[in-house]
Amino acid sequence: MVSINQPPAWHFDSQEVYVPLSFEGEVVGFCKLNHASRIVEILNEEDRCQKALRLACYDLAARSGGSDGVDVLIEKYLAKTERPKRGTGVVALLLKERQTDLDLNDDEFAKFCDTYRVSRNELSRIYSGEEIGSGQLNCLARILGISVDELISIWQGAD
Repeated sequence: MVSINQPPAWHFDSQEVYVPLSFEGEVVGFCKLNHASRIVEILNEEDRCQKALRLACYDLAARSGGSDGVDVLIEKYLAKTERPKRGTGVVALLLKERQTDLDLNDDEFAKFCDTYRVSRNELSRIYSGEEIGSGQLNCLARILGISVDELISIWQGAD
């Protein structure tokens, strides 16, 4: 049964304005005016960063005897900046985010973790990428403020 109070399927708003976004002279899309300048700013900054990365890798490759490895270096550095998706790396990142959320410096956070039975040495090992023992999961979950099941799911890479 069709409801009488349903909004009509077709609608237009004469006050809504969309502006074109162009890339190298071609229109690639449209967006609301209030978002356009920020989108263009971010995309241009990303382009500048890509060019800077290419130049830096070219300089590095040239200093080491050739420019053949520029693309390999670029891929290597881009891979290093990707957010880890599983394992110790993602747990270390979550710990750093938790430290930021709590607004604690490194020493204060280490003391905080120690109260949950994760020592400064264990933290260092996690940050350096060493494997996490299953006995640490309960303590780490409490530090992160999540359940052990959530932590295991994140640690194993399940989404």
